[in-house]
Amino acid sequence: MHRHRPLPVSIRALLVIALLVCMRLSADSSTSANSIQQNAAAQGPAAFARAAATALAHGRIDDAQKMAAARGATDPEAAAVLARIAVLRGKYREAQATLEPVVAANPLGNAALELGLLYQSIGRGGDATPILTALYRQNGGSSDGDALVRAARAANALGRARDANALFRDAERTGADPAAVQTYWGLLFLEKYNRREALKSFQAALKADADWAPAHAGLARVAADDDPEAAMAEAQRAIAIDPTLPDPYVLIAQVHLDEDRAGEARAELDKVLASNPSNLQARSLIAAMAYVKDDRAAFDRAVSQILEINPAYGEVYRVAGDLAASHYRFDEAAALVQRALALDPTSSRASGDLGMHLMRTGDEPGARRALDRAFRADPFDVVTYNLLAVLDKLDGFVTVQDGEFIFRMDKEEAPVLREYAIPLAHDAMKTLSERYQFTPKGPILVEIFPVHDDFAVRNLGLPGMIGALGACFGRVVTADSPRARPPGTFNWQATLWHELTHVVTLQMSNQRVPRWLTEGISVYEEGRARPEWGRDMEVTFARAMDKGKVLKLRDLNAGFTRPDTISLAYYEASLLVDHIVRTYGEPALRTLVRSFADGIDTEAAVTRTLKVSMDDLQSGFDHSLDQRFGAMRRALHDAPSLTEGMPIEALKTAAAAHPDSYLAQLALGEALASAGDAAAYAPLERAAALVPAAIGPESPHVIMAALAERLGDKPRARREYEAVVAADHTNVEAARKLAAIAQETKESRVSALALDRVVALDPFDAAAHSALGRIALTAKDPPTAVREFRVALQASPADKAAAHTDLGEAYLAAGRADDAKKEALAALEIAPTFDRAQELLLNAIGAKKT
Repeated sequence: MHRHRPLPVSIRALLVIALLVCMRLSADSSTSANSIQQNAAAQGPAAFARAAATALAHGRIDDAQKMAAARGATDPEAAAVLARIAVLRGKYREAQATLEPVVAANPLGNAALELGLLYQSIGRGGDATPILTALYRQNGGSSDGDALVRAARAANALGRARDANALFRDAERTGADPAAVQTYWGLLFLEKYNRREALKSFQAALKADADWAPAHAGLARVAADDDPEAAMAEAQRAIAIDPTLPDPYVLIAQVHLDEDRAGEARAELDKVLASNPSNLQARSLIAAMAYVKDDRAAFDRAVSQILEINPAYGEVYRVAGDLAASHYRFDEAAALVQRALALDPTSSRASGDLGMHLMRTGDEPGARRALDRAFRADPFDVVTYNLLAVLDKLDGFVTVQDGEFIFRMDKEEAPVLREYAIPLAHDAMKTLSERYQFTPKGPILVEIFPVHDDFAVRNLGLPGMIGALGACFGRVVTADSPRARPPGTFNWQATLWHELTHVVTLQMSNQRVPRWLTEGISVYEEGRARPEWGRDMEVTFARAMDKGKVLKLRDLNAGFTRPDTISLAYYEASLLVDHIVRTYGEPALRTLVRSFADGIDTEAAVTRTLKVSMDDLQSGFDHSLDQRFGAMRRALHDAPSLTEGMPIEALKTAAAAHPDSYLAQLALGEALASAGDAAAYAPLERAAALVPAAIGPESPHVIMAALAERLGDKPRARREYEAVVAADHTNVEAARKLAAIAQETKESRVSALALDRVVALDPFDAAAHSALGRIALTAKDPPTAVREFRVALQASPADKAAAHTDLGEAYLAAGRADDAKKEALAALEIAPTFDRAQELLLNAIGAKKT
């Protein structure tokens, strides 16, 4: 029998205290509500407006409403607050009815600002403009901080960004609420793509008031492009403060869409609509989602519903265009934005977007017209300004049309690059078209930039894109030139092949292939074109496997959006493509790419074309990864007995105890090599056997090559550098050292191999071209000699007279006596007594006579 036990006295006392606390809290809560109303009624207009604005920014909507209700709807400041709350809830007519009679009598206060902004949001721009203009002009000369904020916001709404910026600065100086003014100021900077200044403003706002939810939402926007995880965290902070604030939910939805999670995105947008069923931002993104799913009926319905709220809301088409562009559908994006401009011809944002989309289709004249229109409307938009600047630079580029390709290159680089880029592009397109049984639509525009930030602006309108080397939009390819980065940091030829592969897969799929597949095929095809091009990530991937960081297939697309996983995602996608080809065959891969043209998602495409579920594909892929990387993964596993600074004897013990540990063997080899001890070769050879794909400065072959040079063992150094060059396609210094050793030992085959790599990575190395030309002449290959000497001459050689003479001798060997004579004369003009040039001239004249 369960009996009720009497409570100990101490517990009874605690319960009494707890009850008293609960009663006190309840009483305090009631008092608080009453005091809010009493204080609001007693406050002056400015103090009330600030208190209400703070309550709204802190997510205390009910408190703000009670404060305003206490003053009555006829009070101008209370009307402004009540109307703003009604707008937040989508009750636009109620807000309008509250504001209009008040504004008629008080045309310069917060109520007027709210009415002007409301009119703009429901498509009554003609009614909004005089209200906002009066606010801007009449409040702009005030010494009151709050009036200056109103003037600044009105100026911004009128598109007067410069004036708005100046007014926000004045408001800051004259005592306006720093959290409010800095947040509005930050939003202005964000609209103009000035993220650096926006960040400063939002941080200043939060320094003034850490709970100002709109500032947290602004910080999320600043972080969204570069760090989605940080953006999501900041958005969640904003939501925790104010669960009704729409922008954080929209941002989270956009991140989900970037990661191919449409269901999660829709759930976030539904949260916005739960608070405000008329929110145009959320409704527009839902419409855009229907568009990219090719559900035109749903898209048209959504657009119709939006235009009932605001008949001039061209944003619905602009947002759809933006999402279509993120899915590689640039022609459609341009058409959608043109519909946006038909509804709202004054939208500088839409004109700027149109310019961006047209640049991605290759219509640069049309892009300039759109961007000029955007710039005239808003000369402070950083992206528009940058795109026009890069178009001006492109006007100075050399244009070369060759078959289906149009190349645009810097005039200083074109004479060299055209010798390599154009043949490589034709080789790639011929190979890929045959392999995928598809001929892309041309012309294909290829633009190569000597300045990386110009490349970045051409693609996104802003500098940056630090990790990117090239981009493809279907019929347009952009890339860093070899001079955009230091030689040896990347391989521009591999980049061009990669991007031209995108031309094929994007067009094959009607611009609908998911990122994991198009990137996976491009990386995969790099390795098929040149095996060494595909080895950059082998060791990194094996280490990721060992640490359990390999992405699951359903998360692979999302991996491309995150800085910490993007490199892994590229390589893993290529491994998945390799697995598909090996398991299901190349025809299945082609069919898979084409299937996306029907608008289906990855799971449906896999099931239809490969006849397996995603789970089955995952299982088979996991097995293939274990077979391929299992041994390397085990070899790379951390050796538990290794510590930094261990003496050589301890390293020997560790290496003996862990003969299959790459790290243990490498550590011993490095220590012995640094001491100049030939005993280093044994552990380094073991390390190289365990992980043949190791590249970079810690490659066992790099260490052995340096040791061999130190010990004067040229044959060993040559062998090791040859191994480095075979595995590491960006190591230009190893190629140069190999070339130097091979030239000393007169091994022309090895010398040619090394010099080919040097000029592939650094085509502006005149000495390397000259050396290759001499090898070609010796090998009785005049056409190759002519090309190499011609490029050497264009690459600013140290001795131009010798370069002209080299080229002339190659022309003479090719039977082109007239060209040989011209080069001899050019050399003699520089150096009249140059013996080789004089001899060349005589030989050229003699050859012409015979």
